Amino acid sequence: MEGVALVTGGGRGIGASIARELADAGMRVAVSARTADQVEEVAREIGGLAVTADVSNADDVRAMVERVESELGPVDLLVNNAGVSGGDSAGGPTPDPRAWWQVFEINVLGAMLTTNAVLPGMLARGSGRIVNMGSGASYLPGGGMNTAYGASKAALGRYAELLAGQVRDRGVHVFLMSPGLVRTEMTSVFPDEAPWTPPELAPRLVRAFASGKLDRLSGRYIHAEHDQDLDDLERRTDEIVESDLNAIRLRR
Repeated sequence: MEGVALVTGGGRGIGASIARELADAGMRVAVSARTADQVEEVAREIGGLAVTADVSNADDVRAMVERVESELGPVDLLVNNAGVSGGDSAGGPTPDPRAWWQVFEINVLGAMLTTNAVLPGMLARGSGRIVNMGSGASYLPGGGMNTAYGASKAALGRYAELLAGQVRDRGVHVFLMSPGLVRTEMTSVFPDEAPWTPPELAPRLVRAFASGKLDRLSGRYIHAEHDQDLDDLERRTDEIVESDLNAIRLRR
């Protein structure tokens, strides 16, 4: 698989696993995060490019994409994986507004800024793929759930679906995926008996997106565990699109 991939939040956890999977597939991979030693370690391991950047900072994002494109080439696949939880973990129903909004700045604004930086090139070339990392927290019922994280992921999901509709006919495909509940530093608060998702499923799904065989599912919500049979998912593409499945909708 040829091309250049940029994985934000690629220094650890799911992002690092996705970077390894894409490098194994043959892509030239850049990994970015705010912690230099983490992205440098992953980049050394996969023979990729390490870029230290804060995705919520427009100047950082601009410099990040310029460096990736100058050293590796135009970005063919963007994986908006950078994200944080928190925001109201300590504040309960009345969180600190600054901490709450910071989650949105990274989870939503960061994805938008990075997308804005690579999208003009993709549109000019008439090809490109963008994967936004969603979460079940965006739609699952549950009292006591972190409001900043869940609300930010809901916003990211809606952004992905609307953007997909705007650019689909111009050769760019935008995906929304949930990795499931994977054991990472962010999910360490969950108990051992939680319904953990096998860690290899999310990277495998991103690799399938990168291949182009799931392009018709642009704008759909794809769950790495529930949709793990990728051959079946590909076979059901027409049914999913025509019946408006794999989508978050209001039911009256």
